[in-house]
Amino acid sequence: MKVEQIRYSLGANTFSGALVYEETVTRSRPAVLMAPNWMGVTSAAIDRAKLLASDRYVVFVADMYGEGKRPSNFEQAAALANPLRADPAEDKLRARAAFDCLLGEGSRRGLIDERCAAIGFCFGGGNVLDLARTGADLHAVVSIHGDLKTLAPAGRGDIKAALLAVHGAPDPVVPKSDRDAFENEMNAAGAKWQMVVFSDVLHAYTDEGADIPTIAKYDEPAARQTYALTHAFLADAFAGRL
Repeated sequence: MKVEQIRYSLGANTFSGALVYEETVTRSRPAVLMAPNWMGVTSAAIDRAKLLASDRYVVFVADMYGEGKRPSNFEQAAALANPLRADPAEDKLRARAAFDCLLGEGSRRGLIDERCAAIGFCFGGGNVLDLARTGADLHAVVSIHGDLKTLAPAGRGDIKAALLAVHGAPDPVVPKSDRDAFENEMNAAGAKWQMVVFSDVLHAYTDEGADIPTIAKYDEPAARQTYALTHAFLADAFAGRL
């Protein structure tokens, strides 16, 4: 599996993401932006991108913080993520810059076709939903145990992508009130959306090793089913079957 570190710019800021693809595959594939959890572009995020990409997609791991800004603990991650949560305009610009980088680098290498999607985890789930709110030309967006509410809801007709949100019912980080707000926003925007909710599954349930009592815990069955749901949703979106 090929991993290329890619630098890109937004205004005066430089970012560094990772382009991940199976280099032995000769056919063009869909382009998938992956927004990682709030720890950013880590080795774990790149491993997850490899798992997603397989021989199916060309995946770009978005850098939402900027080159050299790599948190080493949750406190540092919160200090980087929370200002973006409070500034959806900037969050959208950064997500869009990463998406544009994926399209440019993937096209330049002859790796991708016209099919595009975005997948985000935790904080990254909010990033890809913000990308969808910009009206980006995406077939599908999947938010996995992600941020759902926003300070800047989508307007009617803004969202072109089909949306899937997958969540744990008792997730205390993004509670049911946030799910309800997301549902109301998407209905008002006229978006095509789905939500799958797992019982007894906490936050960060796809993160192997996650274990914060009553808050976050890895759940292998839910993780496995979520990946299967994600691949099936993308396949249907790419084929125009949603």
